Amino acid sequence: MPVINVDDMTDLDKAKMEVTQLKTEVKLERAKVSKCCEEITEYIQSGADEDPLVKGIPEEKNPFKEKGGCVIC
Repeated sequence: MPVINVDDMTDLDKAKMEVTQLKTEVKLERAKVSKCCEEITEYIQSGADEDPLVKGIPEEKNPFKEKGGCVIC
């Protein structure tokens, strides 16, 4: 998709572009935020048992645990 420099456009061209965008947006199906929040909450809670950020990573499977200390003599 080509880059459009809006500064080089006439006011009429800008208005046509805005009308086209608004026509596209008005066709979008909308959903209530309260319903979306409930669905997102259910989705997150359904996977919480397997989520390592919630449950934690077992030490034996943690690839980032300290392998050993550094000793300076």
